[in-house]
Amino acid sequence: MTTSARLPDAAPANWVDRHAPAALRPWLKLGRFDRPAGIWLLMLPGWQGIALACAMAGRWPDAILLAKFFVGAALMRAAGCAFNDIVDRDIDAQVARTAARPVASGQISVKQAWAFLIGCSLVSFLILLTLGPLAIGLGVASCALVAAYPFMKRITWWPQAWLGLTFNWGALLGFAAAMGELAPPALLLYLGGLFWTLGYDTIYAIQDLEDDALVGVKSSTRRLGAHVQRGVAVFYGLSLAFALAAGLTAGLSVFFLPLFALYAAHLVMQARRVRVDEPAQALFLFKSNAWAGLILFVAIAAGAFTA
Repeated sequence: MTTSARLPDAAPANWVDRHAPAALRPWLKLGRFDRPAGIWLLMLPGWQGIALACAMAGRWPDAILLAKFFVGAALMRAAGCAFNDIVDRDIDAQVARTAARPVASGQISVKQAWAFLIGCSLVSFLILLTLGPLAIGLGVASCALVAAYPFMKRITWWPQAWLGLTFNWGALLGFAAAMGELAPPALLLYLGGLFWTLGYDTIYAIQDLEDDALVGVKSSTRRLGAHVQRGVAVFYGLSLAFALAAGLTAGLSVFFLPLFALYAAHLVMQARRVRVDEPAQALFLFKSNAWAGLILFVAIAAGAFTA
């Protein structure tokens, strides 16, 4: 393949395919910039951690710190996707949804993908160096989670749980960057995020059920089988319990609760609508989690204020 075709899980009107120069499209697709939902899902736990720390101090989240986490999340998500595509290039070539990815299709070589990964990581590291000693240590420690993730689908039925550990590390990092230390509410928020990711990525993997079975890739979706809907409901229920516990132990004000209820309603709606035989619906529900995470962020931030 020599052309950069639109990938199946990218929106038809995504900005990369519509507006980016042709020579840049494979690189932007390597970093998944044509599918920005993943940037939000990596960034929002960090924003939530920042909001939680600031709310405990009775103040609004710092805009500059939020901006740093946005840029850092975009770059680290791009680096992580490049690493995933390098490791999974042979598997991706056998799966319909991923066969056109730049590395699997030969548009970008493995060496070029490594250069892209290193460049994104170096810029992210420069941002990390501005966040304080504890945050720097946590950021460096996250590299082990990122490096191990692509291999999880080969050795466990629950790679989505490992993704939860990885994607929500930002909750701890954001809290540490804003407060300079960790506290029990941050750990509860992290656990809530872990189960949130386990739920939404189980939904996402519905798209690949048949291909994953053919190539032997493991997933929570395959493991749950006909019980996917029930499993997602359990994961989301645990996520809500831990997130609520984080808010209560942090002493957030009453303004946290109405918005948290809206967040809960969003997850309940997803659990009720998910169907194993509707991959298009699964992709829609997965993408809607960017809004769910944003609602929880606003709920936590609102908890800083008193009547």
